[in-house]
Amino acid sequence: MKEFGLSKKERIKSKKRFEQVYSEGRTLFSQNRALKATFYVEECKINPLVQVAFAVHKKSGNAVWRNRVKRLLRESFRLNKKVIVSESNLYKKCVYIVFAGNRINRKANRKLYLKDIEPEVKDLLNKITREIKNA
Repeated sequence: MKEFGLSKKERIKSKKRFEQVYSEGRTLFSQNRALKATFYVEECKINPLVQVAFAVHKKSGNAVWRNRVKRLLRESFRLNKKVIVSESNLYKKCVYIVFAGNRINRKANRKLYLKDIEPEVKDLLNKITREIKNA
């Protein structure tokens, strides 16, 4: 796994996994509640794994705006995944995370930049890491 990459193995793709994350997972909000992350942790028999997905509600804005938000979420996760991916945090655990906008919409945030999203993602990753360590 590359330090700053986001390969296909690191993405949630199956509908079954999405349903599992949303039905059995826990939801955390970022500090100013702009983003939320729903995550699910299970024991792994093989090697530790972190898989992520990014979702933006259709009512948030048009397709161009939603795709930009997803690109910014992906980039900020990619740059900060070392917070959660380190081996000490994931001893025999698989973590599945779905990042989504909570209070981000096109009307309130006409222009959205990486500097707006990255601290929120970092905050969520720190919270998830604490939850994994406490579990």
